[in-house]
Order: sequence, then C-alpha cells, then structure tokens
Amino acid sequence: MERLRIDKWLWAARFYKTRSLACDELERGRVRINGSPVKPAREVKINDLIELRIGDVPRSVQVLALSDKRGPAPMAALLYQETDESMQLRQQLAQQRRLAPEPALSFAQGRPTKRDRRAADELRQQGWGERWSAAIKH
Repeated sequence: MERLRIDKWLWAARFYKTRSLACDELERGRVRINGSPVKPAREVKINDLIELRIGDVPRSVQVLALSDKRGPAPMAALLYQETDESMQLRQQLAQQRRLAPEPALSFAQGRPTKRDRRAADELRQQGWGERWSAAIKH
C-alpha cells in the first residue's frame, strides 16, 4: 500500500474516534498535508508532514507507515512520529494550562454563597422600615 485516504489514516492512527469526525475536521481546514489544506479524499504517502489541531492543541506529525485498519493504540503510534517542535509546543501549552488561574475565581460577583443568601434573608426579615418607603408623606 503506497497511498491511503487521509481520513482513513487519521482514523487508523487514532487522532479521531470516527472517520466522520476526521472528515469534519478536514472540511473545516484544521488538517494540512505539507502545508496545504486538504479534503477527505486526499491521499497521504509515507514521509508526508501532517499538521492537525485537536481541540486547542496543534500537532505536526510525519507519516511513517500506512494502515487502513484501526488497531490498538501502541500499534497506531507506530504509524507516525511527532516532530520535536510539536512536542515542545504541546508541553508548553500543557504547562500554561496547569499554571493558569481558575477562571471561576475571576468573577467578582455571581451566584451568592449560602452565607450571603442568609445575610440577605436576615435583612429582609428585619424589614426596610420607613427609610426605603416610596410613599409620599403629607
């Protein structure tokens, strides 16, 4: 086998769980072969450089072998080799995600805590009194 459809190869190499997911990513332009965007029917050859993005993580891999059958993960890993630059970038992005602050902590307001709710209920029980009345006195 000298050539294979890119969608089949991406599925067999376990980058995407189904061929239809691989086709969707190809049609959205998230996969490139040797720097150019491709369609699902494009054929991939050994030594092609494939650039793809899974989620927010970009990867660059070189094709080492072709297979149209999806096998276990250790066998799928033998179909490609990730470039050094791609591995370094992936590690840097993982490090940034680990060190990034929790997004929920940035909210100054939001849903009140149980303590806040009880304090508000306590104020309502006391009543607002005459101070906040909208009635006009004569």
